[in-house]
Amino acid sequence: MIWKTRITELTRTKYPIVMAAFARYGITEFAASFSNAGGFGIITAMNYDLNQFKNELRKMQELTDKPFGVNMTINEDGNKEVYLNYLEIAINAGVKIFTTSAYQAKYVGKRVHEAGCYWFPKCPLMRHAISAEEAGADAITFMGMESAGNKNPFQHTTLVNLTMGRKLLKVPLIAAGGIGNVRGLLGALAMGADAVCLGTAILITEESPMSIERKEERINTDIFTEEYHRQLYHRRLGGTRVPSPSVGFQNKIIPLKVMIKNIMKEAENILKSWGSTNNEFNIISS
Repeated sequence: MIWKTRITELTRTKYPIVMAAFARYGITEFAASFSNAGGFGIITAMNYDLNQFKNELRKMQELTDKPFGVNMTINEDGNKEVYLNYLEIAINAGVKIFTTSAYQAKYVGKRVHEAGCYWFPKCPLMRHAISAEEAGADAITFMGMESAGNKNPFQHTTLVNLTMGRKLLKVPLIAAGGIGNVRGLLGALAMGADAVCLGTAILITEESPMSIERKEERINTDIFTEEYHRQLYHRRLGGTRVPSPSVGFQNKIIPLKVMIKNIMKEAENILKSWGSTNNEFNIISS
């Protein structure tokens, strides 16, 4: 089946699936595997110093001929010049799509647009998303409260973010938070997303640089305990110590390519069971 959304058109990827940005784990080899599997791989720039980063971009182009992007995790009080240096290296290497996380960093978005590239900021709140759209964001990764990583105490759920986001925003939305299987993908697309972001779910794959011990620990996570719930939905500004609920869909370590292939094949089967006779899934004009 051919998948067409505003995100697949912007990224030129086979599937409407975007890799999350990972501190430590968002390395070149992992991102290349994601791109080679049909998704949009993301290298997290701050995992490398400037010289390493330049080399890693060259390595990425050797490992895949598929589209990929670069994430920049911005601290509000960080050195703007340093961030812009990373940005220039990536622009010169031919990178076309940049994601930003943490601080919104409108100056990064401005430089990205000056270079003729695209800017996808990550937003946990509606007011952040509206501000990003007004600043020229080309797409927004909308993070529901089910997300792992850094949290905002006033986040809504993925469902609310998407359905209200589609009402209030015009830019393409990438759904993040608790998505890890085929029904999460199709549900997010039905609620208004143009793609989904996979984070916790892919950290248990063979290509993930996470240790086998930690992968197995995550597979055995019980997402329905009170302790897990308290740690995930702690209602504070800060990070989480537990993975997102998408970890509940994983029961063994498998290759990333197999995981994505299975999700997309199951998606086709479900669409056919709902009566679809098309060989194309197209929501660009919806």
